[in-house]
Amino acid sequence: MATDRARRSQRPATARGIAVLAVLAAERGARANVELPRLLQASSLDQRDRAFATELSYGTLRMCRACDWLVGQFARGDLEPEVRAAARIGAYQLAFMNVPAYAAVSATVAECPPRARALLNAVLRRVAGLVESGSLVWPDEGTRLSYPDWVMARLAEDLGRAPALAALVQMNVAATVHTRPDGYVQDPASQQVATHMAALLAGAPPGPVLDLCAGPGGKATALVGSSKFVVAFDVRADRASQVRANAKRLQLANLGVVVSDGRAPAARAESFSGVLVDAPCSGLGALRRRPDARWRVRPHDIDRLALLQRDLLVGAASLVAPGGLLVYSVCTLTLAETRDIDEWLDPALAEATGAPWQAEARPGPPWEPLGRGALLLPQAMGTDGMYMLSLRRGRAAA
Repeated sequence: MATDRARRSQRPATARGIAVLAVLAAERGARANVELPRLLQASSLDQRDRAFATELSYGTLRMCRACDWLVGQFARGDLEPEVRAAARIGAYQLAFMNVPAYAAVSATVAECPPRARALLNAVLRRVAGLVESGSLVWPDEGTRLSYPDWVMARLAEDLGRAPALAALVQMNVAATVHTRPDGYVQDPASQQVATHMAALLAGAPPGPVLDLCAGPGGKATALVGSSKFVVAFDVRADRASQVRANAKRLQLANLGVVVSDGRAPAARAESFSGVLVDAPCSGLGALRRRPDARWRVRPHDIDRLALLQRDLLVGAASLVAPGGLLVYSVCTLTLAETRDIDEWLDPALAEATGAPWQAEARPGPPWEPLGRGALLLPQAMGTDGMYMLSLRRGRAAA
């Protein structure tokens, strides 16, 4: 195996070779959105090949359940990791990219360790035959769409079968790059959260705005346009550094960054005209953007994250001035992290602050009402799925 690796390291990296390495690294626990850029930066690939490597890496990770099923029809026994990674990217090209079979098979086999090339060649040629014959029948929807069964079941239960299926199909479409006028790349759903909050802040008292979980800084930098001074908190120093870097790149003078745990924020009570809690979540509305995330998240993560979201909202509520705004957003679709949080918040905030809280206007279509908040499904406008809830703090009884 060491000899195989040394031999491959002596020749220039190819798009397929980089994809094999990225898929292999993700299987070993690396994050694809970190590993792939590192591999591309170290390569001499031109822009076209970089784009191909990106689509091949992310697409294969997204559709690996489907690819594994295709390969498993013809490969007997477990494949060693490097061979399995190559088999997956070969199957992805054949079944989902419409790459001609002769190119997909021969070029992918060339990236496989020599000892396994004959096996991989035979397997991929049979996969190509199955795809080209028109006789491919998937065993179930989970395999066809390449999601864990529990994700399929959870979203069907929470959204209804048809909307859930449409959301899952949409999240298999690669994300389109959207750039704000200031040059920051940000999904339109996230942009709409910041825009809606900025509009509601017009009715808030004077004072700075806080983004409680700000890294990497998309919403915080967008809120600067509300003519308010924005403070960005993040519990992780590396993510706080990302916010600083983005603020510097955008030349934003009215954005301060602090490393602070949002559950016990380092700020004076009632000192902000608005607080955004863009909370950590399961991310089940943004799976198109994070191709390997569907394989990382587990059912118990949802309940764990819902508890964290509640703690963050209680910590945030005490910082909102009377008449100020509390906005909660998550890029997920589960009821436990959206409607159930809203229902829990109604009594919890009154108890925590001794003040009444009133729901504010929701964004309009294609956002759909959900509790007192609103849900944007991925299929509504080809964006991330997003939930948003806006509450205004009243004055405590004398």
